[in-house]
Amino acid sequence: MRNLKIIAFLLCFLFAVPAGAETDKKTPEAAVKILLNEIKQIAEGESLSEVEKAENQKHSKVALGILKVPEISRKALGKYWSKHSAEEQKIFEKLLADLFVHVAFPSSSKFFANLDLVYGKSKSKKDMMVVPLTVVHEKEGEVDIDFRMKQASENWKVVDVILDGVSMRNNLRSQFYKILKKNDFKELVRRMKKKLKEAQG
Repeated sequence: MRNLKIIAFLLCFLFAVPAGAETDKKTPEAAVKILLNEIKQIAEGESLSEVEKAENQKHSKVALGILKVPEISRKALGKYWSKHSAEEQKIFEKLLADLFVHVAFPSSSKFFANLDLVYGKSKSKKDMMVVPLTVVHEKEGEVDIDFRMKQASENWKVVDVILDGVSMRNNLRSQFYKILKKNDFKELVRRMKKKLKEAQG
């Protein structure tokens, strides 16, 4: 499903942090480093051992915890969010989270295992902080990525990722809108479940 593959496409650059990355999520940059480090350690493949699967679950849980999934879900559905019941919203949010875990994170791990990252200075933008970094790829050259972060309690969480000016959240919303304009919410959920089932094998 093309509209959901954009998650993996955008997150495939979130990578290659040294194993000793900071463990304190109380600064925006530290939270991003933890996210990238956890994604890097997720194994990809169809014949993973039970140990590898358990390790993947552990790393995915930490990585997912640094994404503000409720806000990403709400913004991704945009004007359609309030048109659905609390139960439907919860279903959508859970599916989107599962797609991050089973599609985006493994795809990220597979594509970019060895990249150089150059962090810029974090800056304030409206009600969030932006952590800029540049990914240096041997074929693609330099790619600019901005992590938009919001504080949740004492920790920082990602609410959007901007890849060379393209917003992950807005791109998802555009694709979801295309489906919802022609179909109903059940069809969107059906497609998301199909994509998830394919990813889980």
